[in-house]
Amino acid sequence: MDSAEEVFEFLQANPLQYCATVGLDGKPKVRPFQMMYHKGGDIYYCTGAKKAVYAELQNNPYVELSASTMDKWLRISGRVEWVEGKKARESAIESLDIVKSIYKNADNTDLKVFYIAEAVATITDFSENPPKTYKLN
Repeated sequence: MDSAEEVFEFLQANPLQYCATVGLDGKPKVRPFQMMYHKGGDIYYCTGAKKAVYAELQNNPYVELSASTMDKWLRISGRVEWVEGKKARESAIESLDIVKSIYKNADNTDLKVFYIAEAVATITDFSENPPKTYKLN
């Protein structure tokens, strides 16, 4: 299994992830997120244009996401790159039922899609083995 597949399988098996941003007040903010899909080493997420996280990411595009089981955890860090256009919104709507229930259709320009550029993923466990670190894209 290549590095990206191990990371994507972990995210799919553990769909609730937490995304850390720098708030507009300069303080850390953490909120739940869910990976929509992955393509070519890129991990795609979405948010709404009216949400605080959108403003935070416009101000400072660097994020760290984390997901875990009881004995293993994953951290992904990188820079948010926005993906414009109806096709990106269509992919988001098709990927998760919750996205479709909130934004209804791909004509809703409030839906903002992004991927994590310069993504570095680290998988760590409680064994004596060193963490595995992968550059995804």
